[in-house]
Amino acid sequence: MREAFVLVLAAVAVAGVAQPDSIRSTSLGEAVVTGTRAADGAYDLPMTLSVVGRDRLTADFRPSLLPTLTEQVPGLFVSSRGLMGYGVSTGAAGTMKVRGVGGMASLLVLVDGQAQYAGLMGHPVPDAYQTLLAERVEVLRGPASVLYGSNAMGGVVNIVTRQRPADGLHHDIHAQGGSYGTVEAGLTSRLRRGNFSGTAAYNFGRSDNHRPDMGFLQHTGFVKLGYDFSEHWTATGNASLTYFKSSNPGSVAAPLLDNDQEVTRGMAALALTNRYTTADGALRVYYNWGHHHINDGYTPGGTPRSVRYEHNDLVAGVSLYETFRLFPGNHTTLGADYQHFGGKAFNRNVATREEIPLSATDGTDFSEDEVAGYIDVRQRVAPWLTLNAGLRADYHSRAGLEWVPQGGATFHLYKEAEVRLMVSKGFRNPTIRELYLFRPKNADLDPERLMNYELSYRQAFLGGRVHVGANLFYLKAENLISTTMREGRPQNINTGRLENSGLELEADYTPCRILRLNTNYSLLHMSRVQEAAPEHKFYLGASLTPGRFALNTGLQYVGRLHTTTAADAPTERFLLWNATVSYRLLNTLTLFAHGENLLAQRYEVLAGYPMPRATVMAGLRLTL
Repeated sequence: MREAFVLVLAAVAVAGVAQPDSIRSTSLGEAVVTGTRAADGAYDLPMTLSVVGRDRLTADFRPSLLPTLTEQVPGLFVSSRGLMGYGVSTGAAGTMKVRGVGGMASLLVLVDGQAQYAGLMGHPVPDAYQTLLAERVEVLRGPASVLYGSNAMGGVVNIVTRQRPADGLHHDIHAQGGSYGTVEAGLTSRLRRGNFSGTAAYNFGRSDNHRPDMGFLQHTGFVKLGYDFSEHWTATGNASLTYFKSSNPGSVAAPLLDNDQEVTRGMAALALTNRYTTADGALRVYYNWGHHHINDGYTPGGTPRSVRYEHNDLVAGVSLYETFRLFPGNHTTLGADYQHFGGKAFNRNVATREEIPLSATDGTDFSEDEVAGYIDVRQRVAPWLTLNAGLRADYHSRAGLEWVPQGGATFHLYKEAEVRLMVSKGFRNPTIRELYLFRPKNADLDPERLMNYELSYRQAFLGGRVHVGANLFYLKAENLISTTMREGRPQNINTGRLENSGLELEADYTPCRILRLNTNYSLLHMSRVQEAAPEHKFYLGASLTPGRFALNTGLQYVGRLHTTTAADAPTERFLLWNATVSYRLLNTLTLFAHGENLLAQRYEVLAGYPMPRATVMAGLRLTL
């Protein structure tokens, strides 16, 4: 507790962090928050929200969004195992948890409000979430199942994609290289001509990483087109394609050979949005798909596998919602969702190319459907009080009907201060993998359920140059799916329980035009051991931009991190120092260098997978 007390004092004492965008949006209502399915300011929102803007996402020239989100969002932690690449299947990194909830399929990732996950496995695919896509990222901390249904039990990460707001053509080119043969480069072009807008981007990355047989290679492409029919109606369409190859060397104690994954993920969506003084909403149609080709590898001295696992999955859906301002201080959102997801999974003989069932009792093709309707009402009942209530009816083709309530209140103490109370339910339907695939499968699983209770405080002062916030939460989850031994074999069953409680602090301070300070701290108490959910997470950052020179630096402390659920396993704690320096040599050319883990800490996030010591990248950025 002494360790926690010191970190809490540090977080409060430095009038700075998480990110200026995040607290400003949740406190003052300046930002448009599309992740809440109401294109409006966040002033009256009862949920806890962080918004990380493009300036913060690109300050360290990272190709992936996730390391920056781990630093900037209290309560969020993403596991990793190397300099580049998360991978899929056994030994993969990229587990995302908020307040200790997440993992397999309990944290929902969206792109422009559309669900992004593997249709068979149900989990996000972290290597697909690239910085080139994002204008900003909105993170709803805590259950968001009223708006998004299953998979949003722990929270939501909504990636809002880029577009050019003003007329003209703009190109952004960057390239960098550094430690362990790592190379990364990308091109983004944005165009607006009158009512038409377009964005196209491509990114390439590869790395040998810091261990043998840990190579990673990736190609990502993205296109977004939009047309404004009028000041009220806009149509947009976007598509992305990600291909990556990743090798998993196994743990240090149990190395593997040829443990390789080859994954292609695609996404396409169309949206028609409207925005009036008294109403706004959208109709969205989307289709996501993936092809996974997995070689589970073999131990040194063993025999290479004669079969490979393959699957083709999809998630397709329609989302329709409209927010009405029926009278002063009112926001009433009505919505309906439909999703179809599933795919085909099998083994393939390497020599004959023959498709082989996974086992004698496994099927090959799987599909499920989900349809839902919901209402969410916010009403300013007095200048000092806003009430919120929501309800979702969610019907799943196998699990049946689930009712999801939510309620909250926001107290406006004075012009720049708020207190919020929130109670919300989250749930998650079992994935196709848990029900039907591989040995622990159990076709009789029920949904997981969670209740979350939260109290938060936000305040801005010194003319908006300082923003601070604090959250207290308690959540209780039941019916969690866990794997136990039954009759000598593993099986998925609904026996798990979880009680998490904690504190989240965040602040940011802009003392002058060229300096920004930011900090956040999260304390998490868990009723049982969980991986990828540190008890302490603290970040302290600073950005200095005098003239053509820029310095961005930060310290991140992680304490009592379990890298495995084994009862006698030690926990990890480490302090990471990252820094980026850049110099604008010409108005269009910037040179930069970036260092990670500059204190050369020895640590692991996954048991048996040591992280790299100090690494350095350097490159250039050209804007035209």
